[in-house]
Amino acid sequence: MSLSAAPREFPFTLPHGYTDPAGVTHREGMMRLATKNDELAPLVDPRVRENPSYLGVVLLGLVITRLGTAGQPDPAVIESLFPADLAHLQKLYREINGAELPGGLPDTV
Repeated sequence: MSLSAAPREFPFTLPHGYTDPAGVTHREGMMRLATKNDELAPLVDPRVRENPSYLGVVLLGLVITRLGTAGQPDPAVIESLFPADLAHLQKLYREINGAELPGGLPDTV
């Protein structure tokens, strides 16, 4: 008898979504489990060193593997999301990783 592996990627649907420069709105995506390296790597990012609260933005850019047909988002895409979308992603991060998003947004966003 073989045990199936636990999922490592999780689907999500953003409440509002990201609208790309062509006007296409992307709401569906996938987030993978974070590794310790994902949580440590942003600490050397100059944007995070200048503003520690930026860590959550960089980290989400690492663990979101797909946002619609736009592929893996960079921090600029994460920055442009609506607060409700960021709160949704933070909640999913906590659920799948069993941890608070480092430098993340407050739950009341």
